[in-house]
Amino acid sequence: MSEFLVPTFWIGLLQIVAIDLVLSGDNAVVIALACRRLQPEQRRIGIFWGVAGAVGLRVVLTAFAASLLGLAWLKLVGGLVLLWIGTKLLLPEDDGAHEIDAATSVAGAVKTIIVADFVMSVDNVIGVAGAAGDSLVLLGLGLAVSIPIIVWSSQLIMKCMERFPLIVTLGAALLGWVAGGMVVDDPLWRSVVIDHPAWLRPAAGLAGVLVVLGTARLLQRRAEGAAERQIL
Repeated sequence: MSEFLVPTFWIGLLQIVAIDLVLSGDNAVVIALACRRLQPEQRRIGIFWGVAGAVGLRVVLTAFAASLLGLAWLKLVGGLVLLWIGTKLLLPEDDGAHEIDAATSVAGAVKTIIVADFVMSVDNVIGVAGAAGDSLVLLGLGLAVSIPIIVWSSQLIMKCMERFPLIVTLGAALLGWVAGGMVVDDPLWRSVVIDHPAWLRPAAGLAGVLVVLGTARLLQRRAEGAAERQIL
């Protein structure tokens, strides 16, 4: 119970919920697309079992990822991957990002949802595992709070992101912050530095934010320049 009394626990919980909301918008769209050809009654059943299977699989994968982050090098690699995920979040999406075939049966819809969620949730798993750190309680509670929100308010979340692009930018910045913390928390550094100075983790988080936003801006400018040269 003492874990719930520490402010960092609640900060971590908010980070997990925010990461889930930002990164799971596409997963919510997949659910809608996979079930769009079903009858209303079948649609509810398909969504329920599809989401239940996807959530169960994601919890297992995230717990597994969180346990592996205690090994040397994995937090470092995971942090670098998370930096790229945050950067990619700010880049234009491909036109074919949501080419999901609509199923004509409940079983087909459930299978489509679970498989698509598995493929698309790698970024989510890394981000949530990084925010949870070594706390399985925080991990479980964060997923339990955020996943129902995603499922039942997916359309609202997507509309808010489209109307207020700043939400996506803040989400990408949060991923950069978590990534920076993961890099400096890697057990690899324990053999080099016994105790981190108090300012190192916030400084690394800020550096991660700057890397994500700066890299995304640089890539956007390159893409715009390439598009202009093609027109000319």
